[in-house]
Amino acid sequence: MNPYVLSILLISLGLGTTLTFMSSHWLLAWMGLEINTLAIIPLMAKEHHPRAVEATTKYFLIQATAAAMILFAASTNAWICGQWDINQMSHPLTSTIATTALALKIGLAPLHLWLPEVLQGITLTTGLILSTWQKLAPIALILQTANNTHPLLLTTLALTSTLVGGWGGLNQTQLRKILAYSSIAHLGWMILMSQMAPLMTLIALITYIIMTTAAFLTLNNINSTKTITLASAWTKAPSLTALTCLILLSLGGLPPLTGFMPKWLIIQELANQGLTPTATIIAMTALLSLYFYLRLAHALTLTLSPQTTNATTPWRTSTKQPTLALALTTILATCLLPITPTIFTILT
Repeated sequence: MNPYVLSILLISLGLGTTLTFMSSHWLLAWMGLEINTLAIIPLMAKEHHPRAVEATTKYFLIQATAAAMILFAASTNAWICGQWDINQMSHPLTSTIATTALALKIGLAPLHLWLPEVLQGITLTTGLILSTWQKLAPIALILQTANNTHPLLLTTLALTSTLVGGWGGLNQTQLRKILAYSSIAHLGWMILMSQMAPLMTLIALITYIIMTTAAFLTLNNINSTKTITLASAWTKAPSLTALTCLILLSLGGLPPLTGFMPKWLIIQELANQGLTPTATIIAMTALLSLYFYLRLAHALTLTLSPQTTNATTPWRTSTKQPTLALALTTILATCLLPITPTIFTILT
């Protein structure tokens, strides 16, 4: 892709998200979401592969549907209450439609079916943008409208997402689909806290972005998109393979890694609020996700690729990819748990 075109698209991505962040009017927020969607579509379709074109078309149709629902909810709220302000969506019908549309936009279950298919059809780099940056603007809107949304709707979306995210990834062999289901499960943890403790949602979002970025950059570095190719990753980057195991366990939420921090804080907050059954259910669903992370870690570190292979084994060669971002996110994805009190103090 032409570097000038690429820079314009990336600036538009940043502009769309920033516009949604700073807006208090529904039309401005909707405009920011639309700029975001239109900017990432050429990035998704740049491979000119049938799967990429299919994924781009699916993504466009889903995002257009969600945007139309948001505009409908905002205009209906203005008609009923005379308010275009995002924080003044007081009518239960409009708040429910808006929350459902935003859930569709980010891929919360049961509105998640597009996400694994779209992520499977695009490159790892574009998948990284789709899994991290594209979640920021809708989650910001969910946080602003959460106080006017029925708690049962948010809790149902959250618990369904953690369950589907864990269950859906169990039988997958495609790494991009596994990361898509991982994204759905993590989004469930975030949405659960959006009403009672928005700070927890922010902490979960930051740690999710760090860990997911580290996972995508690692897979991009070792050029792996299937579980079967993980067995030969040690031949290309032995030390990175060992660290990738820690990144996966961090995504699963095991102590003493960074991924344990948001889960620990969220379960603690749920227990303090007297929601012990909810805390128990969401902790049990986290075990489903942990299983497929452990399966990936096993394929990566405890298996050898077969000796009789039809393909040429990619032996260790010097990579020309920049590794600064990978090194930084890997450190952050594994080592932040001890400074949890400091992070909590800074954010509060």
